Amino acid sequence: MSHLSVAKFGGTSVANHDAMTACAKIIIADPNTRVVVLSASAGVTNLLVALANGVKATEREKLIGEIRQIQENILNELKDDSRIRPIIEKYLENITALSEAASLATSPALTDELISHGEMMSTQIFIEILREQNASATWVDVRTIVSTNNHFGKAAPNDEQTQSNSDSILKPLIDRGELVITQGFIGREPSGKTTTLGRGGSDYSAALLAEVLNAKDVLIWTDVAGIYTTDPRIVPTAQRIDTMSFAEAAEMATFGAKVLHPATLLPAVRSNIPVYVGSSKAPEACGTWVTRDPQPRPTFRAIALRRDQTLLTLSSLSMLHAQGFLANVFNILAKHKISVDTITTSEVSIALTLDKTGSASSGAELLSTELLDELRQYCSVKVDTGLSLVALIGNDLHITSGVAKRIFDTVQSYNVRMISYGASTNNVCMLVQSEHSDEIVRSLHKSLFE
Repeated sequence: MSHLSVAKFGGTSVANHDAMTACAKIIIADPNTRVVVLSASAGVTNLLVALANGVKATEREKLIGEIRQIQENILNELKDDSRIRPIIEKYLENITALSEAASLATSPALTDELISHGEMMSTQIFIEILREQNASATWVDVRTIVSTNNHFGKAAPNDEQTQSNSDSILKPLIDRGELVITQGFIGREPSGKTTTLGRGGSDYSAALLAEVLNAKDVLIWTDVAGIYTTDPRIVPTAQRIDTMSFAEAAEMATFGAKVLHPATLLPAVRSNIPVYVGSSKAPEACGTWVTRDPQPRPTFRAIALRRDQTLLTLSSLSMLHAQGFLANVFNILAKHKISVDTITTSEVSIALTLDKTGSASSGAELLSTELLDELRQYCSVKVDTGLSLVALIGNDLHITSGVAKRIFDTVQSYNVRMISYGASTNNVCMLVQSEHSDEIVRSLHKSLFE
């Protein structure tokens, strides 16, 4: 067990027979990978969530048919599906029964039980894919390992219980030389019900298992070959980053880059376990290592873009030297469950950006009339939309001279609505008109990275 890796494959990596076969080859080629965490095949979780919301019979049959088809597409390409078919059939019967129950009354516990079936099916099928490649593997129900509280939909693991489960169930299998295939995203609460760990839960599961097994690293296999200096769809010349720090990755994730969400890697971060991000479609293309203290640490590491920002400007002459104005404003925002992204203040006004991506509603709906009326009792309110936040991510930006000049020389021909600089040593944010955001990202990338 000198070098034990925990690998995680996301939904697109296990979407179909070809994708699964590519994953199997990656695992077989790396003898250190001994624990594999899988998501449900792409599309399945969304279909299960729809069923869990309770739908009428015709819609239910259609959704279950789509789930069945995704599994069928893989089973039909297996050389021998005789062992696996009855297992998948049983899961599909469960899904049917649970979704009928959901159509009568929905519940968070029922939802988690139903959603867990996606991972159950993908991991069972994956064992057969490995068998086709002449590799044997052991299926483990991750619920016997990951113990959580009963906060269904976003359960928190009980680390001590999970550690002892791992010691008694997982460790012996690995010591015997078994390859373990298990599920991401799910756990079990004290009374035995299935729970899910919330969004990005499979990364969290992989990091958690790496921690309790004292693994050497966590390998996140996805559909991109690592983390790039910016979105390659905006800047085709974006470069892959070889190594970056957990802090930099966290800044990128909070600014909407499609990378690891820092919360999902918490166990790896706190136990200082390096995390690798690579593409299961092109494993030879290298990827990105995220570690605690990578060297070198350049001033500028990456540019992230977050679209659809709403700018709220609150002004009040009575705010001058007044106590309690900010407290009042934040109390009102908290009451309406609004989270603030960036903020700048002057003596008489305060400007806040709100992010709608965290919620289902759009920026306009985010700011209800009740909320605006309540704020207007204290101050004048101005709302601007059609804005994007450009975040420059790097290191020691607050103590490096010339940073501001390099940035502002580049964006001088554009209108910058707001700047947030100094709160973090890892980022500088600028709020710009959405129609210019791509050009601004391209020119910043050109002047700072190329």
